[in-house]
Amino acid sequence: MDIRLENVGIAVRDIEEAVSFFTDLGLTVLGRDTVSGAWADTAVGLDGNNAKIAMLQTPDGAGRLELFEYLHPDAIETEPTLPNEIGMHRVAFQVDDLDAALAIAARHGCEPLRGVAQYEDVYRLTYLRGPSGIIVMLAQDLRRNPA
Repeated sequence: MDIRLENVGIAVRDIEEAVSFFTDLGLTVLGRDTVSGAWADTAVGLDGNNAKIAMLQTPDGAGRLELFEYLHPDAIETEPTLPNEIGMHRVAFQVDDLDAALAIAARHGCEPLRGVAQYEDVYRLTYLRGPSGIIVMLAQDLRRNPA
């Protein structure tokens, strides 16, 4: 059986805020829509499902991120996850310039959870809270792009 990762889906409070954040980091919007109806109810498992969605893609075309903002049923607020909690953990991106990516994130009010770490001479990386409390890992491969 052939299998590949299609995308990672993340529910957000404000789709415009989330799209702005991720497009500023370099992703592109492939499409937007509002989904509802019996097919959406069946696929998602929620009656009366109605959501705004946006599909984004990394510049290399290898990764996709689907963002959705529920209009119905009402979105359920939860506490943002911690790195050691079971469940959806984070979305990770490799960037050419970590400092530039952090400057973009800061314009959106997003700062590292605890600074920038360096793993040997291999990676500089950090976790930060993105829109809707999403944990976003940004990593710079020092073997490709020295700091």
